[in-house]
Amino acid sequence: MKPTHSEVTKEDLKSQHLLMRLEQDGFEVVSREVRQKIEFLSKVGSKWNCLIITLLGSGAKRFGEIRRLISGISQRMLTITLRDLERDGLVTRTVFPTVPPRVDYELTELGRSFRDQLIQLGEWTAEHLTEIETAQKQYDARES
Repeated sequence: MKPTHSEVTKEDLKSQHLLMRLEQDGFEVVSREVRQKIEFLSKVGSKWNCLIITLLGSGAKRFGEIRRLISGISQRMLTITLRDLERDGLVTRTVFPTVPPRVDYELTELGRSFRDQLIQLGEWTAEHLTEIETAQKQYDARES
């Protein structure tokens, strides 16, 4: 049995895979514009993107410096994340013709604008963390 539109929740929309699967089953779940927003926000909302954007807010950094400052990120993940941020126009990559080559990453104007929004979201989270934790405990108590 195929799900109806009312059975699709916001939690379900987190997964791009689910969106694609529903559309393959003949459902038009969201418009192209909404899909683009969901995809962008799910990507830039990852912990690595948020950490890198926040870190670059203080100025340009070299690849190795970023890697040292963000514990737990692999070289491969950092490379992929920086490329994605550059592709989205949030970060610029500048290569200096030195030996060895020096590569700096810094936020673009768009990236700084996004960082401002990220900071506001962080402040909102800090303001409401107690309420969030209380709601989670209440939910967990009901579900156990």
